[in-house]
Amino acid sequence: MASSSSSKKLVFFFLVCLLLFTFSYDNLVAGDSDKVKLNLYYESLCPYCQDFIVDELVKIFKTDLHTITNLKLIPFGNAKVSPNRTVTCQHGEEECKLNAIEACAIKTWPNPKLHYWFIRCVEQHTKNWKTTCFKKHGGEKAINDCYNGDLSKKLILGYAKQTLSLNPKKKYVPWVTVNGKPLYENVNDFVAQVCKAYKGKSAPPKVCNSTVLSMSPERKVFKLQVSYADEAINH
Repeated sequence: MASSSSSKKLVFFFLVCLLLFTFSYDNLVAGDSDKVKLNLYYESLCPYCQDFIVDELVKIFKTDLHTITNLKLIPFGNAKVSPNRTVTCQHGEEECKLNAIEACAIKTWPNPKLHYWFIRCVEQHTKNWKTTCFKKHGGEKAINDCYNGDLSKKLILGYAKQTLSLNPKKKYVPWVTVNGKPLYENVNDFVAQVCKAYKGKSAPPKVCNSTVLSMSPERKVFKLQVSYADEAINH
């Protein structure tokens, strides 16, 4: 009988701990429906997109901002689609290839916490991304199979449709929207914009307290530079 009583106490204790953990986690991480939708419409090899991906978006995952953010990367940018569904890119064939590789990475790792780091690596190492990023993050077979098959083109055409159907229309890249609304010049302080847009029940992340409440003129933000679709590019 004593053994049975002890077992019941252990089960009760375990259930209490599980409930406490669930409650605590729910108060730390916003539900998917409460998260702020942050979309980046970009193209590989665009230096301004690279700067934003490497130096700015990383703040999502180096802070607790990811707990309220639903990040979506759309690799198409200023590319164009012909009537026969051929895609041409602003920075040439290599850009089209890397856009497709990154689309395949998103397909391979749907979780932004995973595909972001691979894409960031590619944008940092565009000359030797194969040896560097596959070695660091894996996924070589899945991404290569996707790229060498029909799937990569389908993915890019899907991203083309999303980009070209934007309302209001994209004017340049990087083009950033929060809950569907373009940030325009406010993209240079996107962390504060995400914090302001958050209306969830869970407590806002710590970075919001330090960012939104510290909007002094001295606060360092990056200077927004963009690439327009009609700009001439020397390949």
